[in-house]
Amino acid sequence: MQMHMSFRDRVYEEVRKIPRGKVATYGYIARMAGKPKAARAVGMYMRTNPFAPKVPCHRVVGSTGALVGFSAGNGLSTKKEMLLREGVRFRGNKVDKEDILTK
Repeated sequence: MQMHMSFRDRVYEEVRKIPRGKVATYGYIARMAGKPKAARAVGMYMRTNPFAPKVPCHRVVGSTGALVGFSAGNGLSTKKEMLLREGVRFRGNKVDKEDILTK
């Protein structure tokens, strides 16, 4: 019998599933974790992520593909460098739509 997972745990589980070379939006993660209107909560969980790098919070971006909310290293420039190293493509300052999970 599986124990009931909290929304927070489901969020971390969904973020764990984001493959290298792809990103997901906060809203997408909220939907996949069962609470489509909880994108801000997802942001809070990413900000307090105790499981990095197993939970790759740098792969979560804003709804437009913009890089937002990253406190490691030099902030957003570090987030962009990490994503580029993983093969994520950019158009200007936003992630290329082809690399954003949408299901």
